[in-house]
Amino acid sequence: MFGSIIDVLEIVVEDGISLEQRGEAFALQDLVQSFDFVFNLHLIKNVLGITNELSMTLQRRDQDIVNAMPLVKVTKQRLQTMRDDGWKSLYDEVSSFCERNNIVVPNMDDIFVTRGRPRRNTHKVTNLHHYRVELFYTVVDMQLQELNNRFNELNMELLLCVASLSPCDSFASFDKEKLIRLAQFYPSEFSEKELHVLDNQLETYIIDLRSHDEFKSLKGINELSIKLETKKHIVYLLVYLPVKLALILPVSTTSVERVFSAMKIVKNRLRNRMGDSWMNDCLITYIEKEIFCSIDNKKSCIIFRL
Repeated sequence: MFGSIIDVLEIVVEDGISLEQRGEAFALQDLVQSFDFVFNLHLIKNVLGITNELSMTLQRRDQDIVNAMPLVKVTKQRLQTMRDDGWKSLYDEVSSFCERNNIVVPNMDDIFVTRGRPRRNTHKVTNLHHYRVELFYTVVDMQLQELNNRFNELNMELLLCVASLSPCDSFASFDKEKLIRLAQFYPSEFSEKELHVLDNQLETYIIDLRSHDEFKSLKGINELSIKLETKKHIVYLLVYLPVKLALILPVSTTSVERVFSAMKIVKNRLRNRMGDSWMNDCLITYIEKEIFCSIDNKKSCIIFRL
């Protein structure tokens, strides 16, 4: 594929429809055939290869949290192994690729020079330091830090406790101790007395639901919540509450992600002096745009006048 890309760029350089297009193709051709580009390409490919299974598992609708949590640990271990022992194999892989495609491999002991900058303005580090420390270690450490932030021990324990609510395979993941631990994560919702009641209620709950055929074919916590609302939620009130909390948890996380995504759009490079109050107002109208779009313009003008 790499050879085909180079061939296409060469064709555009020769037969491009405009001088600008030919100039862009020439610049891309020069960039793609550089050691810097090849190194970054292989580094990202290897990192994404390590995190691929975890990413695919977390993106599935029928998220299997019980199997996803071990994948988190495995991914962390593989990234740490790559950081400790993966430099030589990565460098050999990149060097071999460069040799096959006639790309110059720089001497790792020479001073690194940033492409397009005069040599006198460069930071005086060797090529080895730049590629190994500033790129290789930095990228891997960023991935590890992201996983550690999102999946620390407390978060992983919470997710495993939530997984115990799953009704799949006739409540095969049911674990009373983990569900009690889930309730303990919400001290404002469960008092000490209610935790003792929950302990006994869970025993009755699991025997009751496993004995009914309509609960055996459920595929997720959302379906369990709907089925429980056929008056079972009144009988098992303390069990139904963790079910609701488990359904709210991903929604709140998604809302936070949406806010951060919206912030990057609302407060961009051209509006970087926007104050907090004005930004909050803009975020509300952007995030809740469906509600604002449903309001008639004439009625909204009357409201603003009032």
